[in-house]
Amino acid sequence: MMQTGKFDASKLNFRNEVKQEDIAGVKEIVESTGFFHDYEIPVAVELVEERLNKGAGSGYYFIFAEYDGKTIAYSCFGPIACTNRSYDLFWIATHNDFRGAGIGKLLLAETEQMMRKSGGRLIVVETSSKPFYLPTRSFYEKCNYEKAAQISGFYDTDDDKVIYLKKL
Repeated sequence: MMQTGKFDASKLNFRNEVKQEDIAGVKEIVESTGFFHDYEIPVAVELVEERLNKGAGSGYYFIFAEYDGKTIAYSCFGPIACTNRSYDLFWIATHNDFRGAGIGKLLLAETEQMMRKSGGRLIVVETSSKPFYLPTRSFYEKCNYEKAAQISGFYDTDDDKVIYLKKL
């Protein structure tokens, strides 16, 4: 975990264009967190590949946080079909070496701003109810997301889906 005092925000940049090297970068970020199952990691990579292959037609949009030239965090989001400007936040992850420095909050704010510019009005986020995901749920709550629903036994018999919303 990065020491907050060592983080120099002036070296943090955001970009939304997807590059070929983001396939490996996203895989490394997601693996480093320890929050995702082995079967989830290929899904994260697949979304990057889908965006590279289909462009905006994929429905997947990305923001990458780069620190001192290295990609250290990313978000993936997209409009929800058949809604009036609602967006899903599919993924947001910060490399474990950089957690605790506030990068996730900055990345989420940048993601929300991009959604606003696209006319977005509502963000939907899903996560697990397991105790291991308490930091994730706390993160969304600290960023003013409202717990809107909990679906019992969704992921597994002892693992509910927790849905958070934020109005833009």
